[in-house]
Amino acid sequence: MPEKMEARKYLDPKVLNRIARLELKARQIVEGFITGLHKSPYHGFSVEFAEHREYVPGDDIRHIDWKVWGRSDRFYIKQYEQETNLRAYLVLDTSESMRYGGEVAGMTKYDYACFVAASIAYLILRQQDAVGLALFDSEIHRFVPPSTVTAHLRQLLWEMETHSAEKKTNIGVILHSLAERIPQRGVVILLSDMFDSVENIMFGVRHLRHRKHEVIVFHIMDHDELEFPFQQMTMFMGLEGYPNLLCDPRALRKAYLKEVREFMNRLRRECRYNGVDYVLMDTKEKVDVALATYLARRATTVAKGSTAAGGVV
Repeated sequence: MPEKMEARKYLDPKVLNRIARLELKARQIVEGFITGLHKSPYHGFSVEFAEHREYVPGDDIRHIDWKVWGRSDRFYIKQYEQETNLRAYLVLDTSESMRYGGEVAGMTKYDYACFVAASIAYLILRQQDAVGLALFDSEIHRFVPPSTVTAHLRQLLWEMETHSAEKKTNIGVILHSLAERIPQRGVVILLSDMFDSVENIMFGVRHLRHRKHEVIVFHIMDHDELEFPFQQMTMFMGLEGYPNLLCDPRALRKAYLKEVREFMNRLRRECRYNGVDYVLMDTKEKVDVALATYLARRATTVAKGSTAAGGVV
């Protein structure tokens, strides 16, 4: 990443302000301990040193690296591989279909997904948790391991901004590969238009759940795809290998909407059955509203689950 590059395209102050008081907690036990903000369940010298982060009020001063303080006159905390309670992986679809953007929305599905991903990354790092990124279409092109360092956000944003779309989506295979690649339990956050079969998608999701990962699915859809508002004879440009199609959209609208709704309903049911959050996001809706609504609803659900488990969050 170029040192002087300012990667801020997807950081919207309005969105960050809206979610500033919210948080993203794991619903499940992570590595045998209940997650919370923000005491580490790991103690002693049995874990491997990973990196430094700046000291913040409330940190245990026993973990200050005094050698670094001597060189820089600033306080840094030694952080270990298993110190953070929450490790989140943003899995972002970069396939060709994600580059569609209708006039109503004013941005592409990919840009919308990036705004969501960047906001979540900011929130997780603000919690002093770890976040990583995987960019994919039919294969994983970039994999950035999770980190808690604040400067890590800049790298994630740069990866999102500079990656270009090329191929078709293959969500099931990608999630299956990630399930084998991620060593520790965490939260896998998929952002995609889900241009794949439900069977293939759930093949990958079930593998992640089998490995004890929590999964959140953000289904990013352009408003045109949800409403199909076209009235005139239209040339539809094929994406991800599909041919172009010239037709009267009014003759197709009813059947098209039926197929789309059946697909979304089936995917939603399968996600619920497998303990996965399914979040439909219409690109017409403001990112701050959509994301804040989900996070607030999730926080309520997590709090209820923690109370049922004995009041520990």
